[in-house]
Amino acid sequence: QVQLVESGGGLVQPGGSLTLSCTASGIIFSIYHMTWYRQAPGNQRVMVATMASGGSTNYAESVKGRFTISRDNAKKTVYLQMNSLKPEDTAVYYCNADHAHLGFTYWGQGTQVTVSA
Repeated sequence: QVQLVESGGGLVQPGGSLTLSCTASGIIFSIYHMTWYRQAPGNQRVMVATMASGGSTNYAESVKGRFTISRDNAKKTVYLQMNSLKPEDTAVYYCNADHAHLGFTYWGQGTQVTVSA
């Protein structure tokens, strides 16, 4: 059974930092493209940061220079380091594992991030 479990969300003041983690089980983690998405109330789910199995990364313009995605294949974990947080970063953050060639995609349950004074 495949599981993606996110952790690390919470309440933080503007300008603060948080690190999200997503640990996978039931998949060969190293071959999957890992992505963090977020969904704010009333909005669509959007890509925040992505890291290919080979290590290349891509970020949404709104988080460039503030967020960093990384992965530890031995721990089957992907991270999202979030710095200089803004109220508009408030959302539920979801982890996604995708392998387009195999046709598999999996989602975590989400973790809430709230940026507020």
